[in-house]
Amino acid sequence: MTRAPKNPGRSEKVGNQDIARAFDEIADLLELESDNPFRIRAYRNAARTMRGAPEEAADMIARGGDPDDLPGIGKDLAAQIAEMVSSGRLTRLDRLRPEVPALALALSHVPGIGPRHAMDLCEGLKPRPQTLDDVLAAALAGKVRALPGFGRLSEQKLAERLQVEQKREKRFKWASVRPYAEALLKRLMAEPSVEAVAVAGSYRRRKETVGDLDLIAASETPARVTKSLVAAPDVDRVLAEGPTKASVVLRGGVQVDLRAVPRESYGAALLYFTGSKAHNIALRRMAQQRGLKINEYGVFRGEERVAGADEASIYRLFGLDEIPPELREDSGEIDAAARGGLPRLVGLKDIRGDLHVHTNASDGANTLQEMAQAARARGLDYIAVTDHSQRMRIAHGLNRERLLAQFEAIDRFNEENPDFTVLKGAEVDILPDGTLDLEDDLMRWLDVVVAAVHSDFGLPRDKQTERVLRALDNRFVFILAHPTGRLLLERAPGDLDMARVMRAARARGCCLEINGQPERLDLNDAHCRMAKAEGVRLSIGSDAHRTSDFANLDGAVAQARRGWLEARDIVNTLPSGKLKALIAASR
Repeated sequence: MTRAPKNPGRSEKVGNQDIARAFDEIADLLELESDNPFRIRAYRNAARTMRGAPEEAADMIARGGDPDDLPGIGKDLAAQIAEMVSSGRLTRLDRLRPEVPALALALSHVPGIGPRHAMDLCEGLKPRPQTLDDVLAAALAGKVRALPGFGRLSEQKLAERLQVEQKREKRFKWASVRPYAEALLKRLMAEPSVEAVAVAGSYRRRKETVGDLDLIAASETPARVTKSLVAAPDVDRVLAEGPTKASVVLRGGVQVDLRAVPRESYGAALLYFTGSKAHNIALRRMAQQRGLKINEYGVFRGEERVAGADEASIYRLFGLDEIPPELREDSGEIDAAARGGLPRLVGLKDIRGDLHVHTNASDGANTLQEMAQAARARGLDYIAVTDHSQRMRIAHGLNRERLLAQFEAIDRFNEENPDFTVLKGAEVDILPDGTLDLEDDLMRWLDVVVAAVHSDFGLPRDKQTERVLRALDNRFVFILAHPTGRLLLERAPGDLDMARVMRAARARGCCLEINGQPERLDLNDAHCRMAKAEGVRLSIGSDAHRTSDFANLDGAVAQARRGWLEARDIVNTLPSGKLKALIAASR
């Protein structure tokens, strides 16, 4: 069935997500042009600010507010936000797009291909490539190795990455689809005929990336629910619309599939569409063994529905404790639920402090005082200020003099605020040879040292592993931040022998971080579970660069939950006094 490309009659109001995407594209284009790195970072930060803003920019402007009140948004960026809200376009973006080949932009989004190589491929290959397939064909034909900066091995890796890209379905970072999911939930819950509604699928299981959004609604008048979805402001295209189902594509490219069911089937539908497929197959097998049938409408004995209104009743029917969505991967959760052995998963309320926080002393947007106040408002008892060490010049890293000045500022804050604690910390660069970008005589005065790799991600496995192990050998290092260095959908994880890293961390009493930045979510769930099995404790960090970034703790907690972690596995569930004693004991 052919549908109109736009949803007739809907508002075309520009949302914060649209502005964030435009700023990210500008940053990408500037990077391809080798523009000023500080200008590029300003656009990246602005995109992050818009995604985390508590109010839509259009609503702020309509009530007379000014976007330059947002952290990190100056007069120039505020004017661009206002322009996009009023016209739906950005003059700067329109001017930049023709200057950079569209293929270069597409190539720069392929993991492992940076801006420089993207431009080299577009400008150096003859005939000039027009598509990713053209570049792949050139690589397979041996034409890439002749370009400056390439060789046989890099040509082979390029071909492999492009072949993976060909097969990969379009996926989105969990955090990037969250605003759409929440807006749709709010819209559908306002529909009087809706008794219950939830997002199912990989979104509910808190996978790091999602392919689409699956909405399940309980209603006795399902056609009203499907019409409400189709009329939603963010809908760009309607793929299908029926009395109980609807599928649409949002302006951000995310597909949304809605299924409306009677209340007595809601739990079964939610369970079925939450998945995972492997988990559902295991439940189906259990049903067959009991002479039952399970599907999205319920659990049936013959024609009689014996469960289905809620998920708990279905698990109970099979003699299982209710399994949290994050664990539904058929990776041991069913056996654990059968014997009453499911973990008491860590929750956001268990986190007492945040051990990875930046201020405007390096590349953050807010002052130490503002970050501390925002953390306290979120119910935290302490934070560690961990601004970058001096080698991170693009991040305005702190030299010795500036770090000592920060020590004094932290001491003053703690004296004036006895009900909240700021720990002295630093995010210290691990250099390619494994040495640290801060002297021991300074690190001894830090409450917590967070070590991190920020460069040379392509080192061979043995060298990258030795690099990290040497850093962990330093007695002052307590946390290895974002251990694999991956960026979701952008940069593959570094080639590390994680088993060796974890054994070294356990021997030294170090922690591995679960970094909540939406672009990282590093460690992944498998590594979290591996760390637990190895007896390695973990730290949950927001990597906050602005006050709104403390929301990243939610993403880190979700990773921990998918990794079967409990509060006792996480060091910053401890009060600050016990944490400081633990750090002291590790030195």
